[in-house]
Amino acid sequence: MSEVLQAEVIQAVESGQQLCLRGGNSKGFYGRELTGEPFGLSKHQGIVNYEPTELVVTARGGTPLSEIEAALTAQQQMLPFEPPHFTEASTIGGAIASGLSGPRRPRFGAPRDLLLGIKLLDGRGQILNFGGQVMKNVAGYDLSRLMAGALGTLGILLEVSIKVLPLPPQETTLLFEADTENAHAITQRLSLDAAPISGSCHMDGELRIRFDCDETRVSQLQKRFGGERFENAEMFWQELRDQQLAFFQTDAPLWRLSMPPAADFALPGEQLIEWGGALRWFKGDHSMETIRSAVGVTGGHATLFRNGDRSGEIFHPLNPTVTLLHQRLKRVFDPKFIFNPGRLYPE
Repeated sequence: MSEVLQAEVIQAVESGQQLCLRGGNSKGFYGRELTGEPFGLSKHQGIVNYEPTELVVTARGGTPLSEIEAALTAQQQMLPFEPPHFTEASTIGGAIASGLSGPRRPRFGAPRDLLLGIKLLDGRGQILNFGGQVMKNVAGYDLSRLMAGALGTLGILLEVSIKVLPLPPQETTLLFEADTENAHAITQRLSLDAAPISGSCHMDGELRIRFDCDETRVSQLQKRFGGERFENAEMFWQELRDQQLAFFQTDAPLWRLSMPPAADFALPGEQLIEWGGALRWFKGDHSMETIRSAVGVTGGHATLFRNGDRSGEIFHPLNPTVTLLHQRLKRVFDPKFIFNPGRLYPE
């Protein structure tokens, strides 16, 4: 199948046909407007190698996340970055290309932190290998990490090798009544106590915190910090991860704000706060300039995640130095601008 894709890419390069890469299309809403001929990758699927004792899984880019997670669960393991699915068709290639993480991100890292190696089909039609399939083989320049969050603009992820981890022996969620300030204080106190937090969510005056630990430790934390046991927690965290909660059911522009956890973000609007304050989902009747200015003051950045005008600057503008690096990388991996043109920034 790799050879078939390679031949099709070479043909596109020769004809100058731009391609819109599409796996499960679960994240077609993300990024700037899609252009180019649809180029399906969902048939390039399957787990290539999985040795539970090595804590690494290698799979083709079009492999459904559900298939990988089922194989891992059978061995009491997981993808540590808890990738959002959004739809049942979500693939591992799309998860890496988007660079998005779920509630476990602060505890275990982002996709780029767990990506050990890739097989890439570049914009010249070459198949390249970066990194390795075991952790001890990863050395030198880690070019594979460049693909995490690149939204397919640098090439097609034919295969990815990812570090996996054991499932926690138990998960428990505590619910606290708290405003934004108190929610941050509670989360900080728990962090200073080395509490094994694997998810946090504050909205509508309620703070939910998920812990990966046994009953004894949870009881100690509850006795010291308060909070009530929250039932149906597994469903809640899945709906948060996949944006199925009522907060996300809107046609209004949805902003993804990354900023220091303790930052004061005072614009009127609705917020759902994750990652102890480092990630905030925001809905408000403000211009792009106003939102980015308010976030920029804190040292953060703002992305128009869903809805709204997708023809402009969806992602926070880069400074000139980073813009130049971005452009040079694009020219190296995709010199004829075949893959997902303009998906990240205007080209």
